[in-house]
Amino acid sequence: MTIQEELTATIAELIQPDKGILAADESSPTIAKRFKAVGVESTEATRREYRSLIFQHPIWASTSVA
Repeated sequence: MTIQEELTATIAELIQPDKGILAADESSPTIAKRFKAVGVESTEATRREYRSLIFQHPIWASTSVA
């Protein structure tokens, strides 16, 4: 498979109904600002836990977000 064919196949997969890309990242300063507002230290562990909590919410758990 050529690169062009591989890219075309990937695009075809992404544009199917209920498919796509979800960007779930924030810059360190942005997340630190959010955490500071609620008294949480911004560490790698707290950021990871925060993202996990978001995706464990029922609205995400019932979808095909992976």
